[in-house]
Amino acid sequence: MMDNELYNLLDLGLTEGEAKVYLALSKLGSSTVGPIVKESSVAYSNVYDILNRLIEKGIVSFIIKNKTKYFQAASPVNLLNYLEKKERELSSQKQTLNKILPELEKLQKIKPQQDAEIFLGKKGLRTAYEKMFAGATEKDEQLFFYLHEKEYAEESNLFYNSIVDLVKKVKIRGIVNKKYRKSWFAKKAKHLRMKFVDFPIPGNIDILKDMVLIVSWKPPIIAILIRSKNIADNLKDYFEEIWKLTKS
Repeated sequence: MMDNELYNLLDLGLTEGEAKVYLALSKLGSSTVGPIVKESSVAYSNVYDILNRLIEKGIVSFIIKNKTKYFQAASPVNLLNYLEKKERELSSQKQTLNKILPELEKLQKIKPQQDAEIFLGKKGLRTAYEKMFAGATEKDEQLFFYLHEKEYAEESNLFYNSIVDLVKKVKIRGIVNKKYRKSWFAKKAKHLRMKFVDFPIPGNIDILKDMVLIVSWKPPIIAILIRSKNIADNLKDYFEEIWKLTKS
């Protein structure tokens, strides 16, 4: 059995077992199962299933002599017929898929997607913000909690100053601790509406649409970007309650 012939049949879409059995029958002519198994090296337990599939494809046929089945390979022209049938089926499947694609896309939009990614370092953190703000418009609003601490204050200020152009296209409101009032970036960032509080806040969290970004500024910097409408909505509700209860 030549490898080239086997590989060519595999390229036509036959399985390895189907290709081996077809080539064995092409060499043997009309044959019972025993010689086919020996010539093709296909397991006896599999050969009947393979022969039935080849018969369904129209490239093997059989006759019965004295109550015994003799199988034979159909003319190689039938391989062309097999391919043409596959092309017709594929064309029909494409048409069906084109019809149902709009409905499938609607289903995906209806069902909220949930996933999470982890980012490390300042470069990773910038990538996380880029992902978060991708596609955001002036109609969107970002909410955030920020816990300003001396140990990372300058590094944090410099970073957020570096991404102003990235985030200023949306409305932004934040709830921050009172230490942040003295920060040079807080004084400069006119695009931010903030309320300063003296009670504990949950940490450094950004919320935008269905995304939540949790940031730890303590070395090493780590950020977790979560896409979950449920989590985002819960945090938005929590934010709005604090916002309403806080005067400044």
